[in-house]
Amino acid sequence: MDQHHEYQQELKKIQDSDFTHNWVSSSAFIFYLQLACMVAFLVGASYMLYSKRFSKPTPTVQESSLYTPVYK
Repeated sequence: MDQHHEYQQELKKIQDSDFTHNWVSSSAFIFYLQLACMVAFLVGASYMLYSKRFSKPTPTVQESSLYTPVYK
């Protein structure tokens, strides 16, 4: 009977420290993990938009259609 009691104590100790048996610590961990993932996504998306932002192209224009046209 003493072994059974020691086994139950050891099992209780393991379950208290286990992630899946303690819903308070596991829910806090999942919340902070979700928050960190969202922040990482926002930072990554902002950096991508900043690095690939629109750059104004310089098209080639015929010289005869400029504001001060150049004729040959």
